[in-house]
Amino acid sequence: MSAKHPVISITGSSGAGTTSVKRIFEQIFRRENVSAAFIEGDAFHRYDRAGMKAKVAEQEKIGNPNFTHFHAEANELETLQEIFEEYGRRGSGRTRTYVHDDEEAKLYDCAPGCFTPWREFEPTDLLFYEGLHGCAVTEKVDLARHADLKIGVVPVINLEWIQKIHRDRSTRGYSTEAVMDVILRRMPDYTRYIVPQFSLTNINFQRVPIVDTSNPFIARWIPTPDESMLVIRFANPRGIDFPYLLSMIHNSFMSRANSIVVPGNKLDLAMQLILTPLILQLIERKRRAS
Repeated sequence: MSAKHPVISITGSSGAGTTSVKRIFEQIFRRENVSAAFIEGDAFHRYDRAGMKAKVAEQEKIGNPNFTHFHAEANELETLQEIFEEYGRRGSGRTRTYVHDDEEAKLYDCAPGCFTPWREFEPTDLLFYEGLHGCAVTEKVDLARHADLKIGVVPVINLEWIQKIHRDRSTRGYSTEAVMDVILRRMPDYTRYIVPQFSLTNINFQRVPIVDTSNPFIARWIPTPDESMLVIRFANPRGIDFPYLLSMIHNSFMSRANSIVVPGNKLDLAMQLILTPLILQLIERKRRAS
């Protein structure tokens, strides 16, 4: 953690909705005139697309059918920790981009499934990470201790799967069967490396559908925000003005002493109300430490 150079980490599984949450942070940053250096978790995969395919095949040959991008050894987590540390000390660092598709390939002049060259950060007010491992703790790394604000994006599992299936079919051309295979292969790594992070976050945002999602593999539509509720859990509720939030977010209620439930279509409003003061606190602490 660093007063002078704060780090915000957004952690969620593939298909959880972290990209949408990132857009809300970007809105807050623009409104409050906060500059941020952005890191995408995919940039720290250890292998490009062809290399990962070969590694998976290699692991299958030795009896491990479950090696996936969720696994710590499939990612450059030591490098990511070094960058978190460097930013915390000096406000500097580097990142790159993993190019997912043809549209991104045109933007970055790099083939799909490959990485762009590394690039240095410009001077910024804070560092913003969004990806799979922002709070990962293993025998080799402890990323959670380097983040000043840790946010988990954790839809209930069937909704997460529905979102992933629809995203991968529409934007990446995968069949439902192919996405199902990926989900099944990822489950051991999901429970070992992804789930534990949500006990280390400061706040979790969990979308819960209020329509039937019992078979996510045949769902024709993603449940809409109007068909969902949002459970927001605070690790430390001290200092959170719950009466204010309840008054500002219509139809919200407290489910536990550290949790508030709001209509799913109020995600943007809820995040603006909750996160803006926390971001401004980081910036004020930075100003005082400078």
